[in-house]
Amino acid sequence: MKFIILSGGSGERLWPISREMYPKSLLNLYGEKSLVQNIYELTNSVISPKNILTITSIRQTEDTLFQLKNIYSKPIIISEPMSKNTAPAVASALTFLNGKKDDVVFIFPVDFNIGKKEAFYSALKDAEYLAKQGYIVSIGVKPKYPEKGFGYIQIGEPLKKGYAVKKFMEKPQAEEINKYVKQKDYFWNSGIYAGKISTFLESYQKYAPEICKNFSKEMFDENNKIKYEYYENLPSISIDYALMEKIPNLAFVELKTKWQDYGSWEALYNVCEKDSKGNVIKGNVVADKIKNSFIYSSKELVAVSGIQNAVIVETEDALLVCDKSRVSQINKIVSELKKIKDDTVKIRKTVYRPWGFYTCLNEGKGWLTKVINVSIGHKLSLQSHNHRSEHWVILEGTATVILEDKKHVLNKGQSIDIPIGAKHSLQNLSKEPLKILEVQKGDIISEDDIIRYKDIYGRVK
Repeated sequence: MKFIILSGGSGERLWPISREMYPKSLLNLYGEKSLVQNIYELTNSVISPKNILTITSIRQTEDTLFQLKNIYSKPIIISEPMSKNTAPAVASALTFLNGKKDDVVFIFPVDFNIGKKEAFYSALKDAEYLAKQGYIVSIGVKPKYPEKGFGYIQIGEPLKKGYAVKKFMEKPQAEEINKYVKQKDYFWNSGIYAGKISTFLESYQKYAPEICKNFSKEMFDENNKIKYEYYENLPSISIDYALMEKIPNLAFVELKTKWQDYGSWEALYNVCEKDSKGNVIKGNVVADKIKNSFIYSSKELVAVSGIQNAVIVETEDALLVCDKSRVSQINKIVSELKKIKDDTVKIRKTVYRPWGFYTCLNEGKGWLTKVINVSIGHKLSLQSHNHRSEHWVILEGTATVILEDKKHVLNKGQSIDIPIGAKHSLQNLSKEPLKILEVQKGDIISEDDIIRYKDIYGRVK
C-alpha cells in the first residue's frame, strides 16, 4: 500500500486563523500536534513512512517538513508551485509514486479526527479489498446534522466488503441536504479515497485528461518540487468534481466511529465541548446572555452581549463576526480580500518558525518592526539580505550574534546593527527564552529577501 496526504490549500473556511502561509494543516486545532502531524502519525501506525507521501504548497513546504521531521527523520514531501485544488494534487502524487500499477493507494485529507483507531483500520482493510477488485472506494460516515460543506453519498447494492455507490454529490443544495440526513442510505464523504494506481490513472485519462496529459517524472526537480510550467495552465478543480461525480466504479465503505471534521468554524463548533447555553468560548472573552455561539480570542478582550448563533473570531490583525449559518460563505469574504490585495489572507502578524516565532508590530513605506522570540537552544540560519538593513535590541535573555564571522554576545538593553548584504545569524545559547526588537529598513521589505547559507533546519536552497 501507498498513502498520499493532501496538506495543501489555505483553509479559507477557517479564516482568519488559517492563512495561505500558515494554513489549518499546520495549526493545533485539537491536542498538542498540528493536523498534518496527527494524520501523519495515524497513517504511520498502519504502514512504513517510506510509503507515505505528503503533498503541499511550496509556501508551506519548510514548515510541513519541520513538523513531520519531529515524527520521522526523512519524510517524503512534494511541493506544488501554486494551489490548483485536489484533482491536480492527487494526479501529481500518483505520478511521483510511479510504483507498481496494482499497488493500492489511499488518499487522505488532514482536517479530520477518526475517533477509534480499530474502526479506522477495519475500514481501510475493507477499502483495500474493494480497491483490489477494481473499484475506487470512498470512505464515509453517517451524517450527524445538515452540513453544507460536505459531499454526500447515496449507497446502492451491497458488496462483499461495502456498497456500490448509487449517487455521489459534492456539496448539494441546502434543501437536498435536509432530506439526505433523514435517510438511511445517505452518508457524508470523509474525503478518504482508495484505489489501485492503475485505476486512478485510467479514471483521470477518461474523465479528466486535461489534468495529467503531460505529467511524467520529469515534472519534478531534484528537490521534489513540481515545475511551474506543468501547473500553470491546469484547471483548479477538486477530485470530487473531476472524478468522483463521474466514475461508474465507485464503491463505499462506512467508517463506524466518531469521525470529526475540522474544515470550518461550524464544524469546529459542532465537535467542541459546549457550556450549558450551547456556547464554545475560548480565550479572553466576556460573554453576557449568549446562546449557541462560537467565540474565540487569540489575545485582545472580546466582550459580547445579547446575541445567539454567532461566530466571532479575533486574531491580532483581523476580526470575523458572522451568523453561524453563514460560515460556509467565508471563502467569499476571503475572495474579496484577495481582490483588494489585503495581506490578512496570506499571513498573520505572529508567524511560527522552527526556531521560535516573530510578531510584526508595525510597518510603513521602507520600514517594519517586529519582536523575535528564539527558543532555548535554537538559532536562525546564517543569512543575508539584499534590500534591507536590520537593527536588533535585546529585550529579554542573552543573544549570540554571528556577524561577518565575528561573535557578539549581547545582553538585555544592548543592540547591534546588521548592514545590507552582511552575513549574520542569531542564536539563543542561554537557558532562558530570547526576545529581541528588530527594526528593518530598506527599499524592499519582504520575507522573500533572505539568502540562506547554513541552516540546521534544512532550508538552504
